[in-house]
Amino acid sequence: MRIELFDPNTILGALLSGAIFLLVGLILSWVLRYAVGAALRHDQSDRIDQITLSFLSHLAVLVMWVILIVAYTRVVPALNRFGTALLAGVSLVSVVIGFAAQTTLGNLVAGISLVLYKPFRRGDRIQISAPTKDDFDAGVVEDISLGFTVLRTDDGRRIVVVNGKMAQQTMIKLSSTDEQPIAPAPPV
Repeated sequence: MRIELFDPNTILGALLSGAIFLLVGLILSWVLRYAVGAALRHDQSDRIDQITLSFLSHLAVLVMWVILIVAYTRVVPALNRFGTALLAGVSLVSVVIGFAAQTTLGNLVAGISLVLYKPFRRGDRIQISAPTKDDFDAGVVEDISLGFTVLRTDDGRRIVVVNGKMAQQTMIKLSSTDEQPIAPAPPV
């Protein structure tokens, strides 16, 4: 009787399996969010970027739920065809969204790489190519988000550059928030 209770071929077994998958998903979501919160609380030097970590944790939770739903549909025999259709549908939708939002997703990926690789940080003074009479402009990095980088110029203007352009252009770091003396080049 006990084994039949958890048999996914029965309605009760399928519902109990669903409850177990739901419980596992809720626990994993909580653990992930708690770990991200703990990492942010213990980061005294602001080395961890809150925007990127929050985005990646949300993305991880979304992927986890999709995997759990597909796994559940594979466990319950009555839902096998639905699971296959769901997986195919998710794949098709991701391809369509990828093509439709190619530029936006490119800026998002560029923003993640700028935040992870940190070629510049908030407070650094950089020079970038810009559509001005000199073909360049300089400013202090005011904000770096997943989509845009904002510079504040000396005359108070704000330059907003999409991260796709920011990641592809050559920039000159004029000053840095973490200035370190540069060692002289070895003699040749």
